[in-house]
Amino acid sequence: MPAPQCASCHAARAALRRPRSGQALCGACFCAAFEAEVLHTVLAGRLLPPGAVVAVGASGGKDSTVLAHVLRELAPRLGVSLRLVAVDEGIGGYRDAALAAVRRQAARWDLPLTVVAYADLFGGWTMDAVARSTAGSGRSRACCTFCGVLRRRALEEGARLVGATHIVTGHNADDMAETVLMNFLRGDAGRLARGGGLGSRGEGGALPRCRPLQLASQKEVVLYAHFRRLDYFSEECVYAPEAFRGHARHLLKLLEAARPSAALDLVHSAERLALAPAARPPPPGACSRCGALASRALCQACALLDGLQRGRPRLAIGKGRGGRDEEGSSGATPASQ
Repeated sequence: MPAPQCASCHAARAALRRPRSGQALCGACFCAAFEAEVLHTVLAGRLLPPGAVVAVGASGGKDSTVLAHVLRELAPRLGVSLRLVAVDEGIGGYRDAALAAVRRQAARWDLPLTVVAYADLFGGWTMDAVARSTAGSGRSRACCTFCGVLRRRALEEGARLVGATHIVTGHNADDMAETVLMNFLRGDAGRLARGGGLGSRGEGGALPRCRPLQLASQKEVVLYAHFRRLDYFSEECVYAPEAFRGHARHLLKLLEAARPSAALDLVHSAERLALAPAARPPPPGACSRCGALASRALCQACALLDGLQRGRPRLAIGKGRGGRDEEGSSGATPASQ
């Protein structure tokens, strides 16, 4: 049976049916619609004001690659300038290949690239060193706890280094739905209440962050990368198979099989959640060591590094939130973004 005509241009043959709407589109019309939807998300949410210097968290994976490409296309209309910021977590046999993809992207799109490394920022600690330190703790999943917290800090430092006023990351609807599920499963009401919206406004001196792809499904991100023939790194992080997020991802796939809109429904549910006044956490303060936003005396990054230095890597895991900081609220594993 021949493919139907594109429902948008009525000239070319349709190459796909959009997963959410079922609309049959050719590749060119799908990409144009995808870019228009991201533009609407940014403008309607007032995420990036004209004149903003935007640090794009670039991992080399499909999500950050699509985000950088779309924002580069939209930058003249938004009136923003882009800087790629990549984080070298120090994962042997994995990160070098991902960073090579980022460097190719930067050269192809003529975008400035800055790479910041855990080893330089965190007293010589790399993720491989953290993994060795936590290996005897009986909880190898702790690697994702450390990496999520430290990567967020590293991206903030890299963005400040390039003079950025805003940070964008490539988390898509599936990533955010997984995060909602994880927080439900761990009973983390505080994170559930803070998880709505398209980003954070930048409390306590932190740079504003946003997720322009938050309403785009993972399938459509992959389709966009396919039709635009984007070059990205697709291998999974070597520490990811142990992560709790994998269970949430599996559960989400089962839910989507029964209800295709499950991921977006979860994302929108998080936007509407609110805690009763008595259950709301106190407003955050400043870390006594580095000055970053913190809900305790030390921010999570400093607390985790302190535990590593003292030879007690689990010291800060489970303190205050019962280990609920695994992968933080940042979404997926490094190169999937």
